Formats: sequence, structure tokens, C-alpha cells
Amino acid sequence: MSLLVVGSVALDTIETPFGKTKEALGGSAMYFSCAASYFTDVSLVAVVGEDFPREHIDLLEKRGIDTGGIITSPGNTFRWKGKYGYDLNDAETIDTQLNVFQHFQPTLNERQKNREFVFLANIDPDLQKSVLQQMLQPKFIASDTMNFWIERKNESLKSLLKNIDTLVINEAEARQFGQEANVFKAARKILSWGPKALIVKRGEYGSLTFHNQAIFSAPAYPLESVFDPTGAGDSFAGGFMGFLAKSGCLDTDNIKQAVVFGSVMASFAVETFSLERLAHLTEDRIYERYRELHNMACFEDLGD
Repeated sequence: MSLLVVGSVALDTIETPFGKTKEALGGSAMYFSCAASYFTDVSLVAVVGEDFPREHIDLLEKRGIDTGGIITSPGNTFRWKGKYGYDLNDAETIDTQLNVFQHFQPTLNERQKNREFVFLANIDPDLQKSVLQQMLQPKFIASDTMNFWIERKNESLKSLLKNIDTLVINEAEARQFGQEANVFKAARKILSWGPKALIVKRGEYGSLTFHNQAIFSAPAYPLESVFDPTGAGDSFAGGFMGFLAKSGCLDTDNIKQAVVFGSVMASFAVETFSLERLAHLTEDRIYERYRELHNMACFEDLGD
């Protein structure tokens, strides 16, 4: 089934203990789209500046991603500059230049309004709600957010939750949003505000999924070399939503499988800077890593 993502496109300058890159392709919508494109058709809605390199659009189109929703506005593309220490779970933001992204107003065409699966990447919750108001009959809606919106637009974010199926956030954000030190208590509170499911990303420790009174703990794929964690969460969401859109099934078992595919796509994303690894995979390699992760986490019941 078809999948729509609305989010950011950026040029990232990043330094980690293992290297650095300057003005590389980034942004939530980019990582998400690339990861999801291995499973289903993806339409991307975002804004870039006049300085955005054409080669990046070409990369997306080679993946079969519909780039007709990428609007070029007068000015410069959104830029982010960050630095990671050996604790790759936390980035130090050195500089943020919103540029054309500051005035982004997502407008959907008729084809995009009919998409059945929708992912609202990390943007202002009021903009996320404006996207939903344009949709016709979506089958499944998921969204992301961040600490900035939890602090600045808390009530708007809570209002959004009444109209989505799944919220995907990291563990620190879950604790902050739920105002609970215990992530399970925080999850219970967040779910009481409307979404049918909550996925809590935990970096190298995997994820927790809360759905239909069940809790599913999925491991992350273990890696010896992690170069850049910047797009991990968005790639996770892309794998998750891509698999759900491909299967069209929304029961708990299928959501569990989708979460594991999210972990798989995130593991590829962090192996290089930008989309270098993520954009050049094969379906066989993706499913091979899925099976490897399954074998690592599978254990037998005790029986009677």
C-alpha cells in the first residue's frame, strides 16, 4: 500500500569520534523515505532551498521515491551542525539554521491526500495536524516528535495524539512527555491521551512497543562499528512503516515484525555518514539481517 511522509530535508555537518562530514544529505524525511522505499511506494513532502544539490533528488528518484512533493523555495536549505562524543546516544547541537524550513506549510496534492499510510516526521505538531486535515481516508497514521515540541507545544501535541494510531519517540522524550521517571508509567500515560500504540526507541538497547495491552521488547542489531547515529530513529520509523504498508496488516504480531524491520534499517543507517549505506542495500541483505536478529533474540518456551 502507498505511504506518505511529511518532514524535513537538511544538509548536515556532523563530527563523531570516527570521522566527520560536511553538508551531507540529512533530515527526517530523507532517512525515513530511503528506508521505507525498500518495502513500498513512498511519497515525500518537504521543502528545500535553491541551493539544494540536484544529485540528492536523483538519489531519491533512483530509489523510486516520489519527489513531486519536494518544494523549492527562495533561500537556503535547512542546515544542522552537530557533534557526538563516545556516547553516541546524545548529540551536541552546534548550529541550527532553519532557513526555508522555518516557513514550511505542507500542502498535499490529490494523489498524496489518498495515501493509506501516513508518517508525520518531526515537525511542529500544528503542521502535523494540518496534514491530517488534508488527508481523505488514511488507514494508519504514525508520528514522531522531539523534546522541543514537548516543551513548547505540549497541549497541541496531546491534541494530535487523539488522531493518530502510533507515536514513535525515544526513551528520554517518553519520560519527559509522560512526566514519569519510569518509562512504563510514562507509556501508560501517553497511551491514555489517544494513540493505539507507542514505540519507545532506546538506541543501542533496542525498543519497547506498547500495543493492545501487550509489551514487546525488541533488541537492536549489534554492531562493532557505528559511524553516525543521526538518522537512526528516522530510518527505524521508515522500516517500521514501510513493512506495515507493504503487508497492510495491523495486528500485534505484524506490528512486532515491523518493529524488527525498523531495527534492521536503523542498523544499516548508522554504519556510514548520511545515506551512503542506506541508499545502496538489497532486499536479500535486509531480510538476511532480519533473520540474524530473529535468531539472536529467539528462545524456547519451557513447555509444560
